[in-house]
Amino acid sequence: MQAKIRTPTGDNTNGHAAIDLISALRDHAGQFPAREQKVADYVQKHLSAISDMTIAELAKACGVSTPTVVRFCRTLGCDGFREFKLRLAQNLAVSLQYISAPSTTEQVASETAIDRVLGALYATANVMRQQVDPAVIERAVEKIAKCRQLLTAGIGGGSTMVAGEAASRFFRLGIPSVALHDSYLLQMRAATLGPEDVLLCVSASGEADELVSAAEIAGGYGATTIAIAPKGSRLAMISKIPILVDLPEDPDIFKPTASRYAHLVIVDAIAMTVAQVRAATTSENLRRIRSSLTAFHGRTGPQPLGD
Repeated sequence: MQAKIRTPTGDNTNGHAAIDLISALRDHAGQFPAREQKVADYVQKHLSAISDMTIAELAKACGVSTPTVVRFCRTLGCDGFREFKLRLAQNLAVSLQYISAPSTTEQVASETAIDRVLGALYATANVMRQQVDPAVIERAVEKIAKCRQLLTAGIGGGSTMVAGEAASRFFRLGIPSVALHDSYLLQMRAATLGPEDVLLCVSASGEADELVSAAEIAGGYGATTIAIAPKGSRLAMISKIPILVDLPEDPDIFKPTASRYAHLVIVDAIAMTVAQVRAATTSENLRRIRSSLTAFHGRTGPQPLGD
């Protein structure tokens, strides 16, 4: 009976290929049957070359038969060599920069680390500034300032954080605001929006299925859909007011992404303008918030609202 390699999640493949073939090869080194281990060893040393090889060429290079190569592929949960090559190529497409990353790096001093992060922040914000159309920001401000309720959404670490910050900004201005990152709740809440409501989606890729689906649903019921997303992305194309930003990522894999800072700048710019448009309501809301906080902790000096 053909043995199956267990996937990184701990589940037996049972005919389903491991999601991460590279990890499966590394984690199970020495656990393959003897002849299949020869194939595994060769593949690990020649990852980039496999996609250009035929099954016969791989078998010859490993000193085994073609049926052994097929068994090796099936041990990893692939139907055959063709599927194995396809999945390995997909893994490599997103993994090479991490595989080739230096195993040891000189730790930078704290001051230098801060300078590097700030440098990336400045550079990314400057790129964003050249891309954003002020007229589009004005349209977003007009819709948010008059909306009945605002739903903000982001999927993933950076986008989730920005969406949460957006909701926090706008509720202080007297606009009922909720941030969501749960995909099911997002679809349900999107279905309750109408012509007087706004859905604001934040996405570095513009391709998150959850956000695209929510925008389709909300837009179908007449809600205004605003997206902070790259030009040409599905989310940007389906949204009624796309704020287009296509920000380059730093090649240093150990440096946190700076795009979230640029997205925050956009949110803050919209929030500041909305606050000015709704000046009377905003001023009273901020006064109430400050008074409530002073009563809570007793401090009266200048401080950020909510801190």
